[in-house]
Amino acid sequence: MESRTPSKDCWLRALAALNRREHSQRELIRKLKASGFDDDVIGPVLQQLTERGWLSDSRYAGALARTRAASGQGPRRIQVELARQGITAEDAEAAVASCDADWPAEARALLVRRFGEHDLRGGPNERKAVDFLLRRGFDLNVARAALRDTE
Repeated sequence: MESRTPSKDCWLRALAALNRREHSQRELIRKLKASGFDDDVIGPVLQQLTERGWLSDSRYAGALARTRAASGQGPRRIQVELARQGITAEDAEAAVASCDADWPAEARALLVRRFGEHDLRGGPNERKAVDFLLRRGFDLNVARAALRDTE
């Protein structure tokens, strides 16, 4: 029977997590610590995973950004979520850019889905529509452009 070391157990746990989906380094560290592994065991495992290309914050950021954009979230909200996951600002910007989204068109589609096809400008729902898009992570200029396009 093969003896298992904490390092090998940590390696297997990390691989199992990465096999299910992409993880950020911060997220994987948190999961491994929650499983009882120490920093001196986790560090070398993460280094090996990164060197082999199995753990990549930029790849994780791109996957998360595309998923969130497809679910109707705007670029600002995506960037905030990536920052919470420990992703650098440069990787977050690159990830949002990789979405190839037409943000005003996405915002307009959300407004149509939420409020219907009628013109929202000047009506009682204008403020609600803008607030809705701001909460979704779109900036004010995109929200106003989306409102102008609703007719």
